[in-house]
Amino acid sequence: MSTKIAIFGVGLIGGSLALCFKGKPGITVVGHAHRPASAEKYINHGVVDHATISIKEAAMDADFIFLCVPVGNLDEYLTKLSQIPLKKGCVITDVGSTKASITAAAEKLEFKDVYFIGGHPMAGSERSGVEAATPLLFENAYYVLTPPPGLPDKVYESLVLLLAYTRAKIVKVDPIEHDRIVGAISHLPHIIAVALVNQVCDYNETNPLYRRLAAGGFRDITRIASSDPIIWRDILLNNRGVMLQMLSDWNKGISEFIAMLETEDGEGITGAFAKANDFRSELPEHRKGMISSTFDLYIDVPDHPGIIGKITTRLGENDINLSNIQIIESREDVPGIMKLSFRQEEDMERAKKVLQNMDYSISL
Repeated sequence: MSTKIAIFGVGLIGGSLALCFKGKPGITVVGHAHRPASAEKYINHGVVDHATISIKEAAMDADFIFLCVPVGNLDEYLTKLSQIPLKKGCVITDVGSTKASITAAAEKLEFKDVYFIGGHPMAGSERSGVEAATPLLFENAYYVLTPPPGLPDKVYESLVLLLAYTRAKIVKVDPIEHDRIVGAISHLPHIIAVALVNQVCDYNETNPLYRRLAAGGFRDITRIASSDPIIWRDILLNNRGVMLQMLSDWNKGISEFIAMLETEDGEGITGAFAKANDFRSELPEHRKGMISSTFDLYIDVPDHPGIIGKITTRLGENDINLSNIQIIESREDVPGIMKLSFRQEEDMERAKKVLQNMDYSISL
């Protein structure tokens, strides 16, 4: 018996899911596109078996429907699907980073013989679009599912069985609890990063040395401030209640630091850093999460003409893919002047051996 999977939003996430399913026994993957040119692109990239600009054509007779559109558009797509005579037993799921609102919206629509299960693959990349899609995106990442109360076990298990092709680790979570956790580990850090970068940006207006010296660690810890503004507008407004509470808690923590500095409470500052150090040391180092990891090497090399070309050529000769190169002028917080970034830990480890054989000093 064949299985039809329809994917709405064939970008990084949707395209990667499509690649996980495409070519598997008895599975046909259909991608929905807004424009004929996009549909043609999906086919040319080999991401889907068929592409269409018709919502009805994509959804009709589908056994599984994945909504991989921005959070702000999920309700719209759910409403449109509710007006289509979907296949009996069809499972609709999404990949949004908030779950409470979409779960509530699905419950209000009261699909007949159709089931909605909220989903959130906690993996990403610094790249976007279908061109960046890869079947390895979800491997060993957590994939959260938020099934509603009363959902038949066999329906939930059918989605879990399908998602086995992603090689992700499935976790069942209550949708409200999901939004609290994700708000703390992803949404709040994005707000903090943006606020910090904007604060330094304002300082830079009176002294351009702020931008000039903000290299190395500052750029690394604020990397997520470069995220898509429209996507994050929708995510934060969608999770507004959770974020207001967490920002209140954040302000409380900052107020405690202000008080410690005002009273010269060295012991309190030491304790705060020690507590953070202890908890952070318990976090997994190389596990995929919502905030995409980068694998970086710092190289202490002399500032000679041709040095960059020499290094990149040697890495290319060994089929090692670089994602980015950065020359660091300020060396206060890192031991090297050249930073090489890799998308895969394996590439980083191979590059480390190659560069050490070239007698370069390597730091992680």
